[in-house]
Amino acid sequence: MAPASPLVRRPQLARAAGAGAAAGRAGRHAAATEGARRRGRGAGPGPPQVGWPERWGTGRAPPRVAVDLGAHGSLQIDDVAGWQAALGQVSHRTSLAERMQTRLPVLLAVLLLAGASVWAFYRWGTPWAATQVTRHVPLSWELALTEQAMAQIDGSYVKPSKLAPERQAELRAGFDRLVGLIGPELQRYPGYRPRYRLEFRSGMGPNAFALPGGTIVMTDAMVEQARLIPNTGEPALLGVLAHEIGHVAHRHTTRMVVEQGVLNIGLGLALGDVSTLVSSGASLLTGLAYRRNHETESDCYAIAMMAKAGLPTTPMADLLLGIERQMEVELRGKAGAASAPTDAAKPAEPAARQPQADWFSTHPDTVGRAQRLKAGQAPDCG
Repeated sequence: MAPASPLVRRPQLARAAGAGAAAGRAGRHAAATEGARRRGRGAGPGPPQVGWPERWGTGRAPPRVAVDLGAHGSLQIDDVAGWQAALGQVSHRTSLAERMQTRLPVLLAVLLLAGASVWAFYRWGTPWAATQVTRHVPLSWELALTEQAMAQIDGSYVKPSKLAPERQAELRAGFDRLVGLIGPELQRYPGYRPRYRLEFRSGMGPNAFALPGGTIVMTDAMVEQARLIPNTGEPALLGVLAHEIGHVAHRHTTRMVVEQGVLNIGLGLALGDVSTLVSSGASLLTGLAYRRNHETESDCYAIAMMAKAGLPTTPMADLLLGIERQMEVELRGKAGAASAPTDAAKPAEPAARQPQADWFSTHPDTVGRAQRLKAGQAPDCG
């Protein structure tokens, strides 16, 4: 039999007889007292308050453990293995926090579950929350945000349009006809009345984009491509504008800004820094790209609007495919120029000196969608 466990005496504390007996009695008494304490009542004649030793993992057992019995003294046990065995015999249940500290598989499982929960919130929870919040975003906030964003875009990315005023007026007239077709069946947010207006800018590749509140910008290069690519023309441009109207009607840009704000606020609260969140909305607009489901929704919207206007969507598809082919040719030409020998005395021009933002950088999977538009249908249209 193992030597008796030494006992640190205090008044009214009895001496333990042996290690096994002491561990057994202490384990049974410990489990009963802890269970009673967790239920909010005492454990019979035993001490009502017990200070339990910290748990430990396999291979990290302390040389001895001490149980604080409050006013009744303390119990020091040298037979640590016997203590654990006694607790196991009386079905002593450890908390999740204790198991995370003492069992690596439990810790890894909890970390995996936490990571999966964070990913699920980012993938589904955040978009859902952003959609609900967007319903309550006032139009005045969108208009103020767009005013700031346009000032930033005009100052950094684009130049005033060089289109003839007559051509601008023609396209605005067609745009207004499309807006006039918006009825209850094309309203995605009841009561939402954006202020639609069409702006033209130069200094950027073929592109068109929508801002919160109804402002849509089309570049001179997009208009020029519709003039050069066969079988496109004004119907193609109207199809692009119908697509952008769909982005406004679905409030896609607002939803993305709100979604990013939800993520920023969550990170700010977690990290204790929310000082940079107030003025970040306008800056977000210049770096966002639409999600694929946003593109599908806007494609469906454009198909419905163009059908209501009695116009085909094939010219729009031909325009986008023609721009894609032209971009591929330009990229191959640049790649060939980059691989050719250069004059060592002439410094190379930085690639980032002339940044270009085209339709394909802000509208993913354009080629696949254009092929479906050419067929007059898009996936998942209700």
